[in-house]
Amino acid sequence: MKIKKSAIIAVLVIIAAIAVVFYAINSAKNTTRGRSQLTAKTTFSVKTQVAAETTLHDYVSTNGEVEAQSSIEVFPDMGGKIEDIYVSLGSPVKKGEIIARVDPSEPGSKYALSPVYAPISGSIVSTPLKKGETVTTSSSITTIGDIDNLQVTADIPERYVALLKTGLKADISLEAYPSVVFTATVSRVSPVVDASSRTKEVILTFDKKDARINAGMFAKVVLYTVDYTGCVTIPADSIVTKDGKQVAFVVKNDSTVEQRELTLGKAVDGITQVVTGIDPGDKVVVEGMMVLSDGSAVNDISAAAAANSEAASE
Repeated sequence: MKIKKSAIIAVLVIIAAIAVVFYAINSAKNTTRGRSQLTAKTTFSVKTQVAAETTLHDYVSTNGEVEAQSSIEVFPDMGGKIEDIYVSLGSPVKKGEIIARVDPSEPGSKYALSPVYAPISGSIVSTPLKKGETVTTSSSITTIGDIDNLQVTADIPERYVALLKTGLKADISLEAYPSVVFTATVSRVSPVVDASSRTKEVILTFDKKDARINAGMFAKVVLYTVDYTGCVTIPADSIVTKDGKQVAFVVKNDSTVEQRELTLGKAVDGITQVVTGIDPGDKVVVEGMMVLSDGSAVNDISAAAAANSEAASE
């Protein structure tokens, strides 16, 4: 019996189609298996930090000037010409000491020299007028200041006025000693806001005397205003926004991560309080979190990185 050529062709086409279907199915299975294996084997390198409850110190940065705690201008009792001047810039003086004499004489008349007394003990902090200069009773001959007891005068913007009070602590930096921090305490707060500058003046007293500090120096002031306590803190950069929520990743004992939704508190200088979502002792991912999802496998390289940094410093 002869088989028609067309029937043979049809059978071959069917067989070929079946083969193609089987190949496609096997390929899909292999692809899925390969993807599953790849996902299972993917481990992300991260750095972590152990969460702890710390205090955040909020602050105001401003500039100030080092001054003597007490200073006074010296005026003569009588006008005339300075006959003698017994002090120079920086000279120490005692209260009641004669620092100058003024000749009040006029043409055709002769008067005794009028002494000028130091009203307080201290040092001459402004250049005295010179012998021969003419002065009146409103002319300042010099200024005496108590340079053994120095203070910093600083102006604080009006928006921080509600936080100001005596007893606040501050760090003072001086251009002459950029790597040294001098501590000070607010001793007085002005009762008024300056209408032109919209600032309030505060006086800070140095906690310790230091011969390196001189009156007239420019000071950079970091005034600590509020302490935020009672919460775990983590770096702000470790917080990720997902689906409109603030989350962080915590490394579990099996080296996978758990995504935690956070309730945040105050933030200062890149450190943020976490009210809920993180507990003290949790190992929070601080680098590499952008590629993570809940359950991702991770390799914590923090210890190795710290060891390498320590070895390099040695």
